Amino acid sequence: MNIISNNRKSSYLYNFIDKYEAGIQLKGFEVKAIREGNVNIAESYVNIKNNEIFIVGMHIGEYSHSGYATHEPTRERKLLMHKVEISKIKSKFETKGITIVPLKLYFKKGKAKLEIALAKGKKKWDKRETIKKRDIDREIKRSMKGN
Repeated sequence: MNIISNNRKSSYLYNFIDKYEAGIQLKGFEVKAIREGNVNIAESYVNIKNNEIFIVGMHIGEYSHSGYATHEPTRERKLLMHKVEISKIKSKFETKGITIVPLKLYFKKGKAKLEIALAKGKKKWDKRETIKKRDIDREIKRSMKGN
């Protein structure tokens, strides 16, 4: 598994309920651009339309050797999943306060895959608690390293 892009902010902003793996429907030079690392999923989100799942706002930059053929960098891209999985996600997504967040983009057996998660937003005190826990873990690692 070769991770290309990671949404590091998501673990700070959300509590994850379920995680899923989805393929992405890509065109032409988009795969080569992803292999170069010209991709950003930090500002993207996942939406459901007509029993199909789409990622919106994922930016794939231009491939360096593309020539005249280019693509729209932030177009909506369809995610490839089984209908049963989509129906499970849709039923949970319709409850109040649940969103679908992209976590990481990677290659698996030569195919681009996106890990998505059903998530619920954290409150301000949850975020503070996450920061405290992270600081405590850092201190423990520092003390262990010093010994």
